[in-house]
Amino acid sequence: MTVVDRFLKYVKFDTESSTETGVTPSTPGQMVLARELEKELHEMGLEDISLDDKGYIMATLPANTDKKIPAIGFVAHMDTSPDLTGKNVNPKIVSNYDGKDIPLNKDITLSPVDFPEMLDYVGQDLIVTDGNTLLGADDKAGIAEILTAIQYLKDHPEIKHGKIRIGFTPDEEIGAGADYFDVEKFGCEWAYTMDGGPIGELEYENFNAAGVKINIQGRSVHPGYAKDKMVNALVIANKLASLLPQNERPEHTSGYEGFFHLTNISGTVDAATMGYIIRDHSREIFEKRKNLMTDTIDFINKLYPNSTTVEIKDQYYNMREKVEPVIHVVDLAFEAMESAGVTPIVKPIRGGTDGARLSFMGLPCPNIFAGGHNFHGRYEFVPIQSMEKAVEVIVKIAELAAKK
Repeated sequence: MTVVDRFLKYVKFDTESSTETGVTPSTPGQMVLARELEKELHEMGLEDISLDDKGYIMATLPANTDKKIPAIGFVAHMDTSPDLTGKNVNPKIVSNYDGKDIPLNKDITLSPVDFPEMLDYVGQDLIVTDGNTLLGADDKAGIAEILTAIQYLKDHPEIKHGKIRIGFTPDEEIGAGADYFDVEKFGCEWAYTMDGGPIGELEYENFNAAGVKINIQGRSVHPGYAKDKMVNALVIANKLASLLPQNERPEHTSGYEGFFHLTNISGTVDAATMGYIIRDHSREIFEKRKNLMTDTIDFINKLYPNSTTVEIKDQYYNMREKVEPVIHVVDLAFEAMESAGVTPIVKPIRGGTDGARLSFMGLPCPNIFAGGHNFHGRYEFVPIQSMEKAVEVIVKIAELAAKK
């Protein structure tokens, strides 16, 4: 199968993850895809194939040389974001893209006016949605690329390589992709997640991340008789949001700039809840952001005594701390991209990947492009040529590692 054949097959599986179920994998569709991938791995003739009850898949392409070469891993995730449904995905191929608007359906148009990066792919072939779902290139493109590259290496024994391990994980989109990943069993000195965006992306820095849950207890009283009695939880929530730096929100930041992001708010006069995420590349500033959040809650409680509680939970940390001491793994990917005719774009991830947590679990794990754009929404698209180049980069990494 080509990388396109694989991708179009995998996006048909509904693998949207969920924060609500409390189990792993968080949704049954992920295990359905996992079993299909397990079957394919057996058909490919790989070794040490395993699928555990949490939905983690591992497999081995054995070395085809006696030369001592470190084992390398390639990792991708099976789930899609809960931000938009991944059920009944109906991808369409736009051949030889002409630089104009692409009607996804009668109501939705993918336009370079809104997404000017589309013009970088004039003359190429784009896979788009039908406007009703996300596409799933995050990260089924990564899965398709890894398996296509492994099949290529298997079919071309003249390309010498060391032991290569494959790992597919559930629930990355809800921050749980590394929860049950057995690094010791995986048995690699380092790995790469094929989970980046546009062609050329090579990332070994990401945000430090924390999740924030805020509970506000008000006092509901009939508004006609509320003077000096009512405490409106929604007003407190609004006041709290206004106290945090207004220019340090996602829509006002880029590059290395961190932020406070209000992700949800709900409630009534009597009680309200708020959710935030805190992000920063600098560990020092990250800690200061968390302290500012608690200081803000303390101030709110001075204005409205005993009204507000907060829980802040660290989610992941900047992998640069763990990857920089073994920067040769980034250099190898950089060289592989150049060998494949891809211009490397080394930049910080304004988010996180399984690789961030895996790096702190003892598996240094930079992130390589999977090729897609506009993840998590109906405007998602992936150029076929970008996926093909990702396959070539994986092959080149294996080949170059054997020559070093």
